[in-house]
Amino acid sequence: MASSAAVAPCRFLSPLATTSRTLLSSILPTPATTRRRPLISSTTAICAAAMAASGKAGSASCKVVDSHLHVWASPLQAAEDYPFFPGQEPTLRGDVDFLLECMDEAGVDGALIVQPINHMFDHSLVTSVLKKYPSKFIGCCLANPADDRSGIKQLEHLIVQEKCRAVRFNPNLWPSGQKMTNEVGRSLFAKAGELGAPVGIMVMKGISSYIQEIEELCTDYPATTVIFDHMAFCKPPTNDDEEKAFSSFLNLSRFPQVPFLILFPCTGIFPLYVKVYVKYSALFRITREAYPYEDTSQLLSRVISSYGANRIMWGSDFPYVVPECGYKGAKEAISHVAGKVAVSSSDLEWILGKTVSQLFQGAWVTP
Repeated sequence: MASSAAVAPCRFLSPLATTSRTLLSSILPTPATTRRRPLISSTTAICAAAMAASGKAGSASCKVVDSHLHVWASPLQAAEDYPFFPGQEPTLRGDVDFLLECMDEAGVDGALIVQPINHMFDHSLVTSVLKKYPSKFIGCCLANPADDRSGIKQLEHLIVQEKCRAVRFNPNLWPSGQKMTNEVGRSLFAKAGELGAPVGIMVMKGISSYIQEIEELCTDYPATTVIFDHMAFCKPPTNDDEEKAFSSFLNLSRFPQVPFLILFPCTGIFPLYVKVYVKYSALFRITREAYPYEDTSQLLSRVISSYGANRIMWGSDFPYVVPECGYKGAKEAISHVAGKVAVSSSDLEWILGKTVSQLFQGAWVTP
């Protein structure tokens, strides 16, 4: 497998003129279909069907990739090398050895590790894991919105030198009374776009509290890709306010209005024609029911209709998911829930790994 550490960050080149749209349409990847067909619940069966349809059976394999999980130090590691941030000591086991055991049991091939709050802005534990398992994991660092702007240099270092591939915005970490659209936030968001690093946004207090800031950033910095963690924390709506919030989240699928070209040093020019992605992740956080979280099927159906399956990716939220339903259970719930709304085998393939693999070119790829 190719090492993600060997792939340099992609670079934004330029917006395409309107007259270039016809040319682009001939080279853009075909979006995943959203037509409803009978569900093939087994990932292996999905892959076999896809390869048979393309006439390449046996020549490739579909990878299941977890787009959202965390790792943190074991007690011994914390005592010796990777201390926890004061007040953020975990109560769950979250070391990489435990994660690898869970992934192996569930048949998950790779993952995007999101910097945990337990280590705050000290990324040394996560980057050590990325270096040890370069073909298994890529990283998403945590944006530091400190007023002294030190977070901007740290972001560039983590993307360029430590091979992180994305950055997380947690608006709760902004100084009191300040927004993600303040000067530092804008600089961080713009720098992420310049470095080709998608910005994952965690709106734990709900999308309604941040919708204006997000729309402003997306409009002013169209070169920066956005990913919403955990379906923007939208649960199945039960009243008008919740429906309005969910609709505003669905409406963000309109970005961008103009395609862009980005340059990957190893793979050449690639047209970027989508702006906002969605993590259908941490189902236990967005459900109103017990496992297997069937009520989230309507959320999934509506998000597929608005965004397309090729902008949706599954994530477990390990290790928080372990006491909820187990890591393997989190993966199995996706096929179960998708079956309730007859998600096609093609769409399910995108959600379980193809979307995140296409977004992060060069990761989890077998030569």
